[in-house]
Amino acid sequence: MLLQNMLSRVADFPNKIVAVAAADDERMMIVVEEAVRLNLASFLLFGNEEKIRQLVEQRKINWQHVTIVSTDSVEKSAHEAVKAVRNGDADILMKGMVPTSILMKAVLNKDYGLRVGKLFSHVAAFDIPNYDKLLFITDSALNIAPDLNQKVQIIENSVEVARKVGVQLPKVAPIAAVEVVNPEMVATVDAALLSQMNRRGQIKNCIVDGPLGLDNAISKDAAQYKGIKGDVAGEADILLVPTIEIGNILYKSLVYFAKANVGGFITGAKAPIVLTSRSDSTINKLYSIAFALNSISTKKVLEHQAH
Repeated sequence: MLLQNMLSRVADFPNKIVAVAAADDERMMIVVEEAVRLNLASFLLFGNEEKIRQLVEQRKINWQHVTIVSTDSVEKSAHEAVKAVRNGDADILMKGMVPTSILMKAVLNKDYGLRVGKLFSHVAAFDIPNYDKLLFITDSALNIAPDLNQKVQIIENSVEVARKVGVQLPKVAPIAAVEVVNPEMVATVDAALLSQMNRRGQIKNCIVDGPLGLDNAISKDAAQYKGIKGDVAGEADILLVPTIEIGNILYKSLVYFAKANVGGFITGAKAPIVLTSRSDSTINKLYSIAFALNSISTKKVLEHQAH
């Protein structure tokens, strides 16, 4: 399922609500306007009520799809948006003009936050020109230098997301600079251990094989030329990056050099958290909303059918 298909699919889902922390921002309101126009979702907008109201009226957004909740600080906006998701008043949380540190502090609050005992990690889905399927990359935004146990959880989070959007048996490539295990390169050692854990059933519902270089993970020709065999070589669905720097550079290279579209969110919480950058395009923010809503789509559709 490509990102454009996700937009179309989400338009048919019932009762979708996004809680936006610190929504009093013109760029954010452009996203809201387009999301409402495309029938992606309705919105709970937390922030300066007067400014949000002016922006909604300027853009002529349908008031039936917008509810403003007045807050007097970005901290209060983050807290109230998180509480709305926690209480079931919204399906996903989205970052507006609030620092990530403040939003995540609210998300991690012991009393009303969104923790469920799992590691939080970021999953991005890329729709790349001349590439025939979505490519998932994790973690390019949250975990700085995950250890082996954290990598297991990051894989499990990404596999769960990929399966929910239609990839039944995701192929996971822990990527490194080389394809052989080198004790001096932690990424290669972890990749080999993750592959063996998968074979022994410790990591389920996917196929893990590595270490693999980026070329051998996504190109059958490269893998064949180097004599690398296996179920993942040249056919990876998910790229597990060893550090946040590598993930961040790969993410931005795909967007700016390859002109890829992308949607991404934080998983492992009670609900998806859309944590886009201020520099992300409007369409990629819409794709992030659609991707997040697709990841909970089965639950939403079943609830609608039950009623």
